[in-house]
Amino acid sequence: MKIVVQRVKSAQVEVEGKVVGKIEKGFLVLLGITHTDTKEQADYLVKKLCNLRVFTDENDKMNLALKDVKGKLLIVSQFTLYADCSQGNRPSFIQAAKPEQANDLYEYFCLACQNNGIQVEKGVFGAHMQVQLLNDGPVTIVMEK
Repeated sequence: MKIVVQRVKSAQVEVEGKVVGKIEKGFLVLLGITHTDTKEQADYLVKKLCNLRVFTDENDKMNLALKDVKGKLLIVSQFTLYADCSQGNRPSFIQAAKPEQANDLYEYFCLACQNNGIQVEKGVFGAHMQVQLLNDGPVTIVMEK
């Protein structure tokens, strides 16, 4: 399981011209799932994500987590995080989980974040989405388990 976390001032995702998820201050999370991923790995990354201290405190130090700043999450499924570009110029996505497994873990991940007291907005699994964001920093962190 792999996540790309971007600290944002705002972010939104649209499907067929309709906004389906929108946040102000918080994290845009791109979530990639491979075929060997488990709920235990999701739990580990959820804990890391929800406690990630990259918001600035009164001393301008990155020392605050999402809950401290009343931040929100916009979580978007992103199978292309498991693209393999080692052969030729067309990526292979063999390492990405099959849609049924990936969707189950995506929903589990989102619910686990909500159970940690974080407001979660989502994209639409498997849909063609347009994602807009206003980076804050920029701060971009990749985590994998």
